[in-house]
Formats: sequence, C-alpha cells, structure tokens
Amino acid sequence: MEFRLTDEQRALIAPVREMAQTTFRQRALRWMDGTFPWDNIRDLAGLGVLGMTVPEEYGGLGLPVFETALVLEEIAKVCYPTAMAVLGEAGVQTRVIARYAPEGIRARILPAVVSGDCILSICMTEPHAGTDVANYRTNAVVKHDRVIVNGSKTLISRAEEAGMFVVFTRIDGRPGREGIGCVLVERGTPGLAVTGTYHTMGGENLHEVQFNDMEVPLENLVLREDGFKRLLTAFNTQRCLNPSISLGLAEGAFDETTRYVRDRPVFGKPIADFQGVRWKLADMYKDIEAARGLLYRACWTADPFPDPFLAATAKVFCNEMAIRVTNEAVQLHGGFGFTDEYPVSRLYRGARYGSLGGGASETLRDLIGRKLAGEDLGPDGIMGLGYF
Repeated sequence: MEFRLTDEQRALIAPVREMAQTTFRQRALRWMDGTFPWDNIRDLAGLGVLGMTVPEEYGGLGLPVFETALVLEEIAKVCYPTAMAVLGEAGVQTRVIARYAPEGIRARILPAVVSGDCILSICMTEPHAGTDVANYRTNAVVKHDRVIVNGSKTLISRAEEAGMFVVFTRIDGRPGREGIGCVLVERGTPGLAVTGTYHTMGGENLHEVQFNDMEVPLENLVLREDGFKRLLTAFNTQRCLNPSISLGLAEGAFDETTRYVRDRPVFGKPIADFQGVRWKLADMYKDIEAARGLLYRACWTADPFPDPFLAATAKVFCNEMAIRVTNEAVQLHGGFGFTDEYPVSRLYRGARYGSLGGGASETLRDLIGRKLAGEDLGPDGIMGLGYF
C-alpha cells in the first residue's frame, strides 16, 4: 500500500494549487452573486485541466477518477463556484458525450470543452422528482429521424452559460426506470428555454429549463436502452468527484482557521493557546484525514468507474464531514467568520451542497445499508468484501 502521490500526480496539481491559492483566492468573493467564474475557467483551460476527463484524441488529458478528484480538491479549497463549474466539465455529462455521442458531436463539442468555449449542463432534477428518477415526466417521442421533447427540469447548474445540455428524459412514455434515456441538446435549439433563476447559498445560480415541442436529430438520442443503468454507472464517478469538492472545502477552512487562531489574540494570548481550541483543531484534522482515506480508496477502485459501495460510503462521510469542519471554522473565527470577507463563511455555505447533489445522504445510506444487510459477508465479515 502506498500513501504518497506519484511525481506525475504532484506535477499535475502543483500549478492548479498555485493558481488557486493566488489568483482564485483574490477573486473568490466576486462570484458569490451568481456571476459565472469565466475568468477562472479560462485560466484553467490554459492549464489544460478542463479536459481532464476528455479522451486524448479530442485534446483532453483522459485522466483517471483519482487525478480528477485531486484537481477539484485543490480548486475547492478557495472557491466553491469555480470547483462546481469545473465539475460540470469533468463530470457525468462529459463522460456521456465521450462514451455515447456520435462522432460528429464528440469531434465538435469535446475540443470546445477542453478550451473552455463550451460549458456543459446536465438536466436531471424535475419539479416533482429529484432522486425519484422513476417518476420523471419529461418525455422524448421518437418520430422517424427526429426526437420531440416536452417537459421541464429544475435546479439546473450552468444553464445560462451552457453550450450543450445533457438531458435525462423518459423515452416514448415508457414507465419506470427502464424508460429513462438521454438526449443531447445544443443551445439555441427551438423549443429550449432557460427560465427561472434560483440563487444559492453557495454563490452559484440554478435555473429552470423548459422543453416545448423541442426537436433534435435522432442521433442526439444517445442513451435509449438500459439508459438508467448506464446513468447509475456514470454516477459512481460523480460520487467521487462531488466529495472531492467537500474535502477541499474542509481543508481550505481548516487552513484558514489554523492561521487565524495562531494570530488572533484573546485575553493576552493567541486563541491557539487554549486547550479547548486545540481540541477542536484535532477533531477537524482527524475528520479530514478519515475522509481523505475513504475518498482516495474509492477513487482507486475506478476501472473505469469506482466501486458503488465505496463511492457511496466516501460521499456520505465527506459531505457530512465538510459541514462539521467548516461549521467549526466559522465558530473559531468568531463574528468575523459570519462575514463574507472571511473565506470560512463562503466555504461553509458551499459545504452544505454536497449532501444534496449527486445522491442525497439518505438515499446513499439506504444503498450502503441494503448491501450490508443483504450481502453474504463470509467468515471474515466486512473484511471479506475484499476492499482492504
């Protein structure tokens, strides 16, 4: 077992860390009103990391899940909106296009993702159905060489900036999960409308997206049979990338806090000299390190997708750890931690998203519990699962 990053991995994240800790840190407050972080995206495109999950033949890096998670972790330490914007270029939507889209779409869209000229948006959640995919009402009807889509999606990231939408929808009204497929929709398609806007506590904007008798070519229907199963497979990757942002947020808040308590005097001595404060730091640190171990191990199983059991476990722990750690960071900053000007306030707000997106903690706990309750663990118990 090796617990150190390779020289290649360190070389990958070093320029990202430098850019994040200098340039992105100075800009972080700018994006809290919902403004999309275009400046940061262009800078990252210059490093090549927007194409982390794009295959090399389209100009990307074709990185494994672990390396992608490392990059997101570094960005999230200073800027949640930028980390989420990059997740949009490295997550499920990119993998769907790279694996299932026809060559014409791949050749046009993927190089534009690498350069930062095409932002992707995934459309899943509906006003009445989030985790409950089986009750999606958005429907795509196949008519000869066209696909006609009607319905609506809500709480959609990057909808105002997106050049292409990856839309999960029912196909020909087929009921249940088995009826779910995926359609690719380019911006400007008649019948596509971005409507309502929700400003989030993390800083980014989410939107409503409407499809009104919207027509796309049949080749844009990229998942038809077994669409839901393929979606879940891809989401195992998302369940490693989402918690990598949570881990980065917690690390960023911890770094800010250790600096603050060393410098902030109270009753004639630094806050860090009080035993109660040191114990809080110790708890924050052990939480972060436990989360890192779970997440990195889940990422390590990816071939090409992570083990669903470990990915779910890592996601639940990292998401909830980030809430605990960033909450303590705000507390240890006192009143300053409640202000926008101090990073811990922004990191705390960003941390609250993790357990909501990419599979709610309640859903994933049930997934983990069902496996543990139903699996024949053998004489060695949980160790017999072969994950250690």
